Amino acid sequence: MAQQKSSYSDPTTQNTSHFANSGGAGVCMMSSTWRDEQHPSFINFISSFLSANSFRLNFVRIAPDLIFNCGGLSISFIFATNWNCDNIEPVFSRVKKLKEQFAHLYVVVSLPTRDQNDSFVRSYFKYSMELGRPTFVPVQDIEMGFEKIVKIAHSRGGIVLLYEARFSFHSGSLLYTRYSAACKQQDAISKMKTERRQSVQGMDIFLGVITSIPSIDYHDANALNQAIGSIEAIAKASKEYILENTDLSADKAEMIVRFFRDPKFYLNPKIN
Repeated sequence: MAQQKSSYSDPTTQNTSHFANSGGAGVCMMSSTWRDEQHPSFINFISSFLSANSFRLNFVRIAPDLIFNCGGLSISFIFATNWNCDNIEPVFSRVKKLKEQFAHLYVVVSLPTRDQNDSFVRSYFKYSMELGRPTFVPVQDIEMGFEKIVKIAHSRGGIVLLYEARFSFHSGSLLYTRYSAACKQQDAISKMKTERRQSVQGMDIFLGVITSIPSIDYHDANALNQAIGSIEAIAKASKEYILENTDLSADKAEMIVRFFRDPKFYLNPKIN
């Protein structure tokens, strides 16, 4: 989709570095580059849809198109809204790169025509995609695609209730709003609490490992978690990638790279 100047205003006025402290269902971080490639009406639809589902929207510089933070778990998305049958390679190259850097990555692809769907199927096998790594979600239109994204974020984040708001993309008019329950029975609620507790415990382990790196504090650890993902992905990230996708200083980025890759550094005893 050709770039178009946006006529909407940024609905967020809070510091995007403190998204982990948000309320409601969670936070949706949108790549500012991806945003500028979309039609303004679609961004307005997204903003309204997220607001109806109690998500806060932040525009930031991130590698994926979208990152949702729900209940301490980060879910990342590539959202291909304009499948170009003649220029497919960049999409799959990006998927192969990001799946190694983000632990929970989904790829949502809008395929409104049969030709586009056939092109996607052929390309999926041509580029040797591994089933479920990451998970691809084909959809018929971009609004449906974003609704799928929010449902995945709700499901992975353990959120019980889901608002669904449908808009006409071209007119921006509200067609209907539906309030639905994703978990109806007490057993489902109990399972949700267990999964959330495990997620929080996993985050505690993550923070413990990352903040053990000299000079890295909790803010830095949260920034790394949201922009890069798992400890494994952080260990593989280059200094340049860390600087490009977080607000960490060059010294801290260098410290992280040395911590994971330089045996002389991480095997030596350190006295604070």
